[in-house]
Amino acid sequence: MGRRVWTGSAGVEAADAVFALMRRLIDGFRANPPVTPLVVLQATEEDETGALDRRVAQVVEFVRQSQQPRGLIAKRLDGGGGPNPYSSAVDMVRQLCEHSWDNARQSQYKPFTFPRSRLLRAIEQAAPEVGAEVTTVWTAAERRERLLRRLAELRWRPDGGSGDQEGRRRVPALAEAVGAVVNPSGFAGATFIACLSVLLGAGGWRTALWGGALALTVFCLLHLLARSAPPLLWLRRATRWFATTTFLAPLSDRPAAADWSRWRPTKSWETIRGRAFAVAQQVVAAQAGDSTARQFHLELRVLALLEDLRENFRPRALDLRRRKRTVPPVVYLPRVTEEDGGLLLLRTISDVRSRRSEVDPLLVLAAVPAAERLRPQVPAAPVPATAPGLPDADDEAFGADTRYQRWVTNLSAGQSPGRAATLPWILYIPIPGDALRHRHSAQHSTDRIRRTPAWLLWSRPCLAVVLALGLAAGFLGNHYLAGRYCEGRLLGSNTDSGLYDGQCVGVATGNVRLAQGNALSLSGAGKGVTFDAVERAIRAENAAIGPRDAYVTIVYAGPVTAARQADTRKGLEEITGVYLFQHYANVSTDQPTKIKVLLANADENMLHVVPMARHIANLARRDRSVVGVVGVGRDTTETEQAVRILKGAGLPVVGTTNSGSHLARRLSNWFGLAATDEEEANALLVVARQLAAREKGAQGAVLSRSVGSEKDFYTTEQARVGKRMLAEAGFAPAPSRTYRLSAEGEPELTTPIGDICGSRPVPKALYFAGRVEDVPNLMSQLGSTPGCSGRGITVFTGDDLTKSNYEEGEVLRIPDEVTLYHFALAPMDLAARTGFYIDAHRVLMRLLPAGARRTALADPARPWTDALFSSGQTVLSYSATAVLYRAARNGDVPQTAAETWADLRWHPVPNLPIGTVGFAGSRPYADQRGHAHAIVRVSYDGGEVRSVNVCGRPAGSEAPLVAPPGPKGADPHTICRLR
Repeated sequence: MGRRVWTGSAGVEAADAVFALMRRLIDGFRANPPVTPLVVLQATEEDETGALDRRVAQVVEFVRQSQQPRGLIAKRLDGGGGPNPYSSAVDMVRQLCEHSWDNARQSQYKPFTFPRSRLLRAIEQAAPEVGAEVTTVWTAAERRERLLRRLAELRWRPDGGSGDQEGRRRVPALAEAVGAVVNPSGFAGATFIACLSVLLGAGGWRTALWGGALALTVFCLLHLLARSAPPLLWLRRATRWFATTTFLAPLSDRPAAADWSRWRPTKSWETIRGRAFAVAQQVVAAQAGDSTARQFHLELRVLALLEDLRENFRPRALDLRRRKRTVPPVVYLPRVTEEDGGLLLLRTISDVRSRRSEVDPLLVLAAVPAAERLRPQVPAAPVPATAPGLPDADDEAFGADTRYQRWVTNLSAGQSPGRAATLPWILYIPIPGDALRHRHSAQHSTDRIRRTPAWLLWSRPCLAVVLALGLAAGFLGNHYLAGRYCEGRLLGSNTDSGLYDGQCVGVATGNVRLAQGNALSLSGAGKGVTFDAVERAIRAENAAIGPRDAYVTIVYAGPVTAARQADTRKGLEEITGVYLFQHYANVSTDQPTKIKVLLANADENMLHVVPMARHIANLARRDRSVVGVVGVGRDTTETEQAVRILKGAGLPVVGTTNSGSHLARRLSNWFGLAATDEEEANALLVVARQLAAREKGAQGAVLSRSVGSEKDFYTTEQARVGKRMLAEAGFAPAPSRTYRLSAEGEPELTTPIGDICGSRPVPKALYFAGRVEDVPNLMSQLGSTPGCSGRGITVFTGDDLTKSNYEEGEVLRIPDEVTLYHFALAPMDLAARTGFYIDAHRVLMRLLPAGARRTALADPARPWTDALFSSGQTVLSYSATAVLYRAARNGDVPQTAAETWADLRWHPVPNLPIGTVGFAGSRPYADQRGHAHAIVRVSYDGGEVRSVNVCGRPAGSEAPLVAPPGPKGADPHTICRLR
């Protein structure tokens, strides 16, 4: 049960039966038959003092007071106050349509709306344009045009102002527009608040503020436009009712209801205008005193009222209004007479209901003085207390309930034309005088009308909760997306890159910048050219490609970010090479097929190469201009899986510095420019054999970095091939040692170096399967550990040492007795294309900030020796981009990724900085040949690190390296040459 809100007594015994009947009609609205009567109370005796009539009115007021605290939508009418019954009745109808009802804001659902009544009110206001004073001046067509012009000025809506109406109408219109927009119970308000919550969750308060202001302005303009000039007026329910109701059919020029069609606005408008003119004529005639027109006008207004109430209780509506409103609207008439129009209104409601045979929810409780008669044509005689076929009226409780049951039973027959003298919709309840005089009455109570669960739909509290949940979900969703993607937001997240361990991994598309703010600059003659500047230059080249230009998209995949900017040098140098070729193709030679470059990041040391590959593959499936990937220059335990993901997307991969031996054997889409680990070992074998031949029985040991969280598969492969190389060279095998990295990333070499130097005999050769950043610590340990200190030891290592730049301030102290040999992937001196380096330096100098000092090449005759190029990573990425671009076009026509993949095995590219690069002689799932490489000897002389190229070969050559001829030990520095 609901909360009790009222307890009291009427003080009149007759009120008990009426209270019980009204409670049944109200509380049982959904369970009772779908008809609501016009309950009329009347004393059976006339009293000259009017005491009995006042007691009947007191019963009506008692019922009203008991029901009002419950939240019942009700209205009390005390007459119309017009000069005649017709005007008073019309005025009471207008009060119901145009004034607020009791509890309109605290009821089960929102207040009633009366669009049909408002349409008729607008026609009434425009009716003077066809009044009697202009009939002699204007023709019917002219009067009709005047009416329609006035209705257009009113926008087919009633005007509540007077005097300066135009000035008074603007401010309420604006206020109504703003109120409609911010009202969450309406469609516009709910949409506006939903959009505002999405903006607030997606872009923060600034975006929500500006977006909300813009949305509010747009909504208000649309609302004002619809209010001032409704463009779809003929589609509205009220207008459709006006054009199709058969009540107005006799007045229409073309009475067929089919004249209205939602698909034919012109025809529909003609019907609406014609009926509006006919109704306006009837209104004018009614105001002039025509009794037939008055009856028509009043019935039309009552019909519109009842139709509006039916619409407010329509069962099949999106807002479930019929399930929300479980009680009927009630109108109280404490005293109705013929003069105040009350009786005329009751008769009209009954007549309209009988004529239309439609059920509406309106419940009326009226009190009629004993001297009044419901039918004026009936002779003025007292109404008998007992009517034929009705029970005794002395038993009020039995009489009221039984009369209702009998009324429901006889309602259908009561509407028959043969019983026209009756008012079938009026439930007449005569009250004996004794029941009115008896002051005893029982105590009654009422409970608050409970809202149904359907009330939650579109209710303000529910919308507030939904809005709060939506905002919370928006904030959480935005926070989640912002923590998952580099450019993550609730709307329009960029899924081409994501956040992994705080770093942006994936493809930099949209507004994502991987090197933004990275001030690390190139070495040597590239001083001042920062990572940020190179990335901006690539984006500028991409933006310069016109919408009609043919282009292919090449993705660079590598370690673009790191915890420290200094650790992004590899990515910087490789991206510089990619940019140099992009500029060469797009600007320097102005190729018809342009290159668009996208940067893909796998984070420091390529630790997130698999997620990066997934992002590239997803992008390639959407963007068919992506023809391949350049980079993947570090061999990790996940590199093969990543390349397989790219293979699944149909993308070939042109590797730069990745020397993994297994990739070409297991993956048909792998095209590596770097010599493999096995090729490196075979090349170093030439030097190692000469050293082993000088001292029979000399031992060789392998020192390798163990694979940990860095997933470094390169060191594992280097340890494998290094051990085999030392054995083939003739060194006696010594126990292999491994080392780990500390929590700070420093190599822990003390123990393994101590074991190596403490062995007997001490190894003469050491193959170091580690990384370049561990070499300074290794040399320090060899120079200070007993057993190795002061002893001649030759250290071999792979190609990773080429990344070092000891001439740029990096610390490396090689003991005098130690000789270091490492492998280089780009023997630039053998290709000797001086023009490339000069042009590349000039292009890079354009990226310097305005007014910045330019650094010249250290040796213009041998520019490849400058620290800008000496690592070889720039020329390798330049060459890889050139190879992929050459395969990506057929003449001047761009090719697909599949065609590019196929052409990589057919067309070698000559005149590159490392030689001629091509894969024409290679087969899928087999070793690839023709890689460029060189052997470099590093020594420490005069306080400086000196690097000397011992021997090597350019790309495209397959000649093996061999030892020089001559007697044993002829060359103390150990050299080699091409066969």
